[in-house]
Amino acid sequence: MAGISVSQLWRYPVKSLRGEALQSVQLTLDGIKGDRVVHVANQRGLLTGRTRHGLLTLPVSTGPDGAPRIKGHRWDSAEAAALVHDHAGLDARLVADTDPERFDVLNLLVATDGAVERLGYDVRRLRPNLVLSGVPADLEPQLTGQAVAIGDVLIGVHSVRQRCIVTTIDPDTGEQDLKVLRRIRDDFGGELALDCWVIRPGLVRIGDPARILPVEGSPEHIGGWVVGAPYPHKTG
Repeated sequence: MAGISVSQLWRYPVKSLRGEALQSVQLTLDGIKGDRVVHVANQRGLLTGRTRHGLLTLPVSTGPDGAPRIKGHRWDSAEAAALVHDHAGLDARLVADTDPERFDVLNLLVATDGAVERLGYDVRRLRPNLVLSGVPADLEPQLTGQAVAIGDVLIGVHSVRQRCIVTTIDPDTGEQDLKVLRRIRDDFGGELALDCWVIRPGLVRIGDPARILPVEGSPEHIGGWVVGAPYPHKTG
């Protein structure tokens, strides 16, 4: 298929906090370098935007040293901790995490412009890593089991993502609109954007052309402790 290209790139240095838009990303076998390397937790476990909606509005960037910064404050500073307390409770804390299971399903989420346009809401609600332009709205489900080639990079497409309540939260205001998830369920069967994995790593830039290719194989790991589907090597 001709005319497909990379139109947006996003990284989420702190899980469930707002994403940062990028002009280029380094794709590794563990997804985008620096993606979701910190999460929020309390004594009972992980805290996400599913239950702490305000977290989704907190802006995050990656500093020159590679460390996440929340509203300009390094993630392990007192100022960052105070911001998280305001949105997730006084018992919330920020935790460094580079375990591959920090991702909900797979380590890369790809959205397509046709499906997003049909949805009619801000693409940030879907929290994609890559957005591809030039893809018809009805093609997304047909891409499962194939691969996206971007230069030397090769991305495997595993499945269409089952969407959750996070899509109902406005990433700017934190206000909830349940119509978003109802629309995803009614018009897309509850599934939107593509769970993917990196087969061949490399640099991806905005504007890079992409091709759809057949691919063999599957990701080594699917699921994670976040959604109660532990990887095979996990016990307990």
